[in-house]
Amino acid sequence: MQRRTLLGLAAGGMALGGLASWQWLGGQAPLLLSARDDSQGRHYAVGYRQDGRCQFATPVAERCHDIAVHPHLPLALFVGRRPSRASYLIDTRDGRLLQTLHSAAERHFQGHAVFHGAGEWLYSCENDTAQPGRGVIGCYRLAEGRLQRVGEHSSHGVGPHQLLWQNDGETLVIANGGIRTEADSRQAMNLDAMDASLVLLQRDGQLLSHERLADQQNSIRHLAVASDGTIVCGQQFMGAAEQAVPLLAIKRPGQLLRAFTIGEAQRQLMNQYTASLAIHDELRLLAVTAPRGGHCLLWDLDRETLRLSLPLADCAGITACTEGFLVSTGQGRCRLLDCRTPTPRVTPLSLPAGLWDNHWRSA
Repeated sequence: MQRRTLLGLAAGGMALGGLASWQWLGGQAPLLLSARDDSQGRHYAVGYRQDGRCQFATPVAERCHDIAVHPHLPLALFVGRRPSRASYLIDTRDGRLLQTLHSAAERHFQGHAVFHGAGEWLYSCENDTAQPGRGVIGCYRLAEGRLQRVGEHSSHGVGPHQLLWQNDGETLVIANGGIRTEADSRQAMNLDAMDASLVLLQRDGQLLSHERLADQQNSIRHLAVASDGTIVCGQQFMGAAEQAVPLLAIKRPGQLLRAFTIGEAQRQLMNQYTASLAIHDELRLLAVTAPRGGHCLLWDLDRETLRLSLPLADCAGITACTEGFLVSTGQGRCRLLDCRTPTPRVTPLSLPAGLWDNHWRSA
């Protein structure tokens, strides 16, 4: 599917209603970080205030995917989309490119990384191109404003895609997609022998748990972790289009990984593909984007009941905010989903329309 070929980086014209209800920090609206393209296909790392003001739009050499936000410094690493040999460390105050982080020899980035809560260490999903199918977690130390790779751990799986912190801040939750690719290719080499898994790994590399889904061709891709330790993973099914396979799974504290309750109508809306996930801890809501199906869906996290099914073409990035969620799209207007009432209220945002990439992060 060809994405983000419609509009440039100019700001949209419609003002956001209800700005007075937003939580302001030091007179500034919260900062949204993402990757965007322009209408000529050029790539940018961008930071926009939620009220539509552009803080920076930094040109980068390639399309980025997710963003690792530093816990207390104005830094963010825009991670190259797999298979990438570079990621970009940005000063979020003004968009200065501080470092182009190159992958190690016989490694490439898979699109996701996270900073540890103390801020000194970063962990990145990577692919071993010398032994295709062996996933690794690159370990980087931040010193004097620069990241340096100092080692790696096994991801205990194939094709690690996303990783997040468990609620203890010391355990990595890893989504191994299970799809083997070689060198700089995105071509799947093992669809008949996929090995997706959800792994819990101490940050010293010790394996804590390793779980698989029932269907071998159900690729675990993206994650959300609640403050109580509940983990939700979203899948992209690589088998037959007509096969009915659960596209969300949940691991509650002290329990095994299992399918999340999804109605058949919602499963069909997803079109065998989930993109970003987000959890709102205070409202206990799960949000999932399904760009191929053109829908954003919200569930009650505890009851596993549907709250909202919103048609939104090519929606991808989603992040929690005070009112509920902010969702981006590759083709149209971004939206605020105000979930503080039983029926969520949807409001267009005064952010640029279209050309947003897969993930949003708040800083």
